[in-house]
Parts: sequence; structure tokens; C-alpha cells
Amino acid sequence: MPNSLRASFDDTSSARSAAPARLPLLDVLRGAAILGTLMTNVWIFATPGSEWAFLQGTPMPDPLGEPAEALFRFLADGKFLSLLTILFGVGLAIQYDSAARRGTPWPRGYRPRALFLFAEGTLHFVLVFGFDVLMGYALTALLIARLLARSERVRRAVMWTSVSLHVALMSLITVALLAAPSDDSGNEVSDAAVDVYAHGSWFDQIAFRLENAVPLRMEPVFSFGLLVFLFLLGVRLHRAGAFTPTDRGRQLRSRMAVWGLGVGIPFNAALWLGGEEFFFLGRYVAAPVVAVGYMGLVGVALDRGWFPAFLTHGLSAVGRTALSSYVLQNVLCMLACYGLGLGLAEHFADSGPWWVMGLWATVCVFLVAASTLWLRHFSHGPLESVQRRVLRR
Repeated sequence: MPNSLRASFDDTSSARSAAPARLPLLDVLRGAAILGTLMTNVWIFATPGSEWAFLQGTPMPDPLGEPAEALFRFLADGKFLSLLTILFGVGLAIQYDSAARRGTPWPRGYRPRALFLFAEGTLHFVLVFGFDVLMGYALTALLIARLLARSERVRRAVMWTSVSLHVALMSLITVALLAAPSDDSGNEVSDAAVDVYAHGSWFDQIAFRLENAVPLRMEPVFSFGLLVFLFLLGVRLHRAGAFTPTDRGRQLRSRMAVWGLGVGIPFNAALWLGGEEFFFLGRYVAAPVVAVGYMGLVGVALDRGWFPAFLTHGLSAVGRTALSSYVLQNVLCMLACYGLGLGLAEHFADSGPWWVMGLWATVCVFLVAASTLWLRHFSHGPLESVQRRVLRR
């Protein structure tokens, strides 16, 4: 990170003392993150064996033989998930500042919200999608909430220690994969897993997730250091004013775009071309760098009016209903791809990537339209409204 950008992050006093106001850029970024995570998740739903197939190791698309799928997945894999994680950190910092203004006890006042998010994530994991992110976010938020009440020095130490340990772990995993003998049979998905998603009932799928809960929940465990780092990065970006409509904010966003994309894209591309052994370094080390670049690029695009109004409004609507949109997109893909619904994953198993991309585009259009219509009548998304009502009691 360049010294000028690091200095801007450390100089937080003016951003924290500013009058509270809704930051439109954050809504657009949340919307982009939600639709972007679906660019990765849609392949999980569309693959025979679904979640279990990805745990067993589905082969990566060949950039030469399957350029469309390879580019689509390269642009998304890990990037938008990291972007969403950073934005959770931003949201946590905003809630902390709001609690400080109201004199609400912290972090005691935040715990019910985190526990409710964990409960929502648990239901989402059991009923809909084995790779839920809400459970991991809730547990990480409990730790970060405590750190927000500590000094900047403590937070900085935790931030850089966690990412250092994370990079070391991903490097060790990569070395182990490179040293291990190749085993092509490892990419074969078990017939039982394929059958439960193609022909099993909803209750069969629930039972399958519960029986395999430990492996399905391992991602937030081994990437916990990354979660902590990205949450704290979101806090620092917010306090540095990176999302404000000011000259300082615009300068930060330009630097984020230049450094994030200039460093992250070549780094990620090299790892992607290196083969499946570099998957962990690509998804959990290089992709977060690109996510910072994406964040800056979206900000620059809004600053310069590159986005048409309908796109800005659509992303903002999805962002304002982020929790509801995240769950709904997975429900829609479940109903479209699994045998309990349309069964498209089995029907189009050997039909190439285009139907998957078409499904992603269709779900995105539906989410934009549904969230826009909903917000014409209500101020919050449906799950957001349930959360607010429960927490008021």
C-alpha cells in the first residue's frame, strides 16, 4: 500500500466528526456485491452435486477452451465476496458511530443484532444454501465490535497480524497442494450427492447439509483471519472518508481503483493460469486486492457519471435490501436448478456455460425489479423489516 494512501487511512478524525448522512455510494456498492456474489454462487447451484461438488473440487474452466466461462468466473471468484465483507465492516463502523452519538452501550448494544444475524444465517444454511456467509459474518462482527471500542493501535495490530497469519496459511496450503501427487479421481462427484440435489426432496437436502455441516462450514473457519482483516479494512476506509462525496473521498477512490486493479488483476490472473493448486492464493489472497479495486472503480464511475441512471438506481435498490436480496437470489437458484424445482442443473448438465450466465442475468433483473418495486411501498426490505421488529422487542 503506498504511503500516501496509508496516511489517508490513518487520518480519520475529520471523517468521524462529520455530521451523519446516508452515503449513496454504499448502497450501490452493496447492490454490486450482492449481484456479484451470485456470479460465483450460480455455478454452484448449476453444477450436478451442487455444494458437495465444489467441496470435492470441480475442475476450473480452461481459459483457452472455455474463454467465456473462464472470464466470467475469473472476474467474480472471491472478489465480490471480499467486497461484501469489507462493506459489512463499513456498516459495523457506522453502527458504532451511531451508538456513540446516542450514548448506547457498546458492544453490549450490538450483540442482539449479531446473534440475530447468526440465527438468520443458520436458517439460510440449513434450508437453502450450504455456503452461507451470514454465520461467519455474525461471529466476526462480535469480535470486531469489541475492537471498535479499543484504540486504533490495537485495531491496527490485530488487522495486520490476522492478514499475515492468513497469507501464511494460504501459502502453506498451496505448497501442500503442489507437493501432493495428482489424483484425477478427486474431481469425481459422488453419485449420492448428485442424486440428492437432482431427485431428492427439500427435506433430503436439509438432512444432507446437516450430516455434512462440518465440511460445508469450513470456509469461514480457515478464512477467519481474512474476515477479520477485511472487516477492519472496511472500518478504516469508512473513517478515512473513502465513501464520502468530497475531494478527499474521490482521491481515495481513484487510488483504490488504480492500485487494487493494477496490482490485483495481474496477480490474480497469474495464479488463475497457474492451475488448481493456486486456487487458495487466488481466491483468498489476490481476490481481496481486486475487490478494493472494484470498490474504487465503482466509486470513480459514479463520480464521473459513467453509470446510467437506471443502473445506479437498480443497484442502489438491491443494496438497500441487501439481506433480503442475498437470501432471495439463492432461493430462486435453488428452485431453478434443483430437482425440487425446475431441475435445470440435471437437464442442462452438458449444455455449456451460457444457460448458467443467462440464469444469473435473469435472477439479477428480477432482484432489481423486485427491490425497486418493494421500496416504492416500504422503507426496508422484508428480512430487514423482520430484523428491525425483532430487535425492538
